[in-house]
Amino acid sequence: MVTAAPVHAGFPGAVGVSRLRVYDWPTVDGMPGGGTPHVHLACGEGYVVTAGRGAVQTLTTDGYRETPLEAGVVAWFTPGTLHRLVQHGGLEITVVMQNGGLPEAGDAVITLPQAQLADPLTYARAARIPSDAPRAAQADAARARRDLATRRFLELRAATVGGDPEPLAAFQEAAAALVRPHVGAWTARWQRGAHAAATATRAQLDALRDGDARHLAGARVSATGPAARGRFGMCGRLDVYPGI
Repeated sequence: MVTAAPVHAGFPGAVGVSRLRVYDWPTVDGMPGGGTPHVHLACGEGYVVTAGRGAVQTLTTDGYRETPLEAGVVAWFTPGTLHRLVQHGGLEITVVMQNGGLPEAGDAVITLPQAQLADPLTYARAARIPSDAPRAAQADAARARRDLATRRFLELRAATVGGDPEPLAAFQEAAAALVRPHVGAWTARWQRGAHAAATATRAQLDALRDGDARHLAGARVSATGPAARGRFGMCGRLDVYPGI
């Protein structure tokens, strides 16, 4: 029996979406505000800027770059890009994450001092923001974590721009070691999401080529609102839409 091509009911492309209001706390290097520098190891990230002005500072083995952001700009980058959002006034972004928002499952490593990247437990303690603490305490923890990571990002940037690739390479190796225990769970998440979505598209294209439109009968509409509002994220206050 031949069945109709599958329909992927999740968000298009099986991506994750969140709304971000970038922190306006002054930074250790004199910016009016900014986020916590970090890297994703298996996810690209896109920014759809909806309000305000700022920039995203990025660092790769190719060097340092600063991309201006303002309403209407869409910017994105690949896994392995150390990135830091800086605030010049009212910066708000719709963030689009590859692989169903895999960073929400841990695909993000902050640029903490090398000693705090030694093992998963040490890193988790240094990176944690206590969700059961009062809001003011959470804000203090988020700001302290950001400032610590910013200092390390500035060190990595200075070394890379100065022609010394070793500190950045050491950070990359430590980041990869930290996430290794999670790769099995991430693979299962990818199979349920992005892989399933791409597989469904291939089946639909094959069906259309063969004149089979039965999958169109499975069309559906979905909508949701934020499951969490104003959460203290790496780069700012987040409205999170899980599971889309």
